[in-house]
Amino acid sequence: MGLLSGVLLLPLAPVRGVMWVSDRLVDAAEQELYDPGVIRAQLAELNRSLDDGEIDLPQFEREEERLLDLLDRRTPAPHRRIDPTPGGSPMDDTAEAARTAPGTGGTP
Repeated sequence: MGLLSGVLLLPLAPVRGVMWVSDRLVDAAEQELYDPGVIRAQLAELNRSLDDGEIDLPQFEREEERLLDLLDRRTPAPHRRIDPTPGGSPMDDTAEAARTAPGTGGTP
């Protein structure tokens, strides 16, 4: 950033700071919301509530479906990763392993 643009944009620094903090808060909240450990603990608590008679079966099923949807939404696709090369595309780990396996002509 040049000196002139830095001076002209200086009044916006508090706004950028607030936006940065709010982005970090949203990231932390989403991480906690979709954390598989937290979701599994909530499922266990839900099962306990049903066993103790605190909730009825339809309410249990609604909440269980919501929690399982959160768990599914957060779970990444198995054996997939992003290729770190420019224009990185998803690669299948099994294809990568076959490509680099000894005796297949790939580089180890």
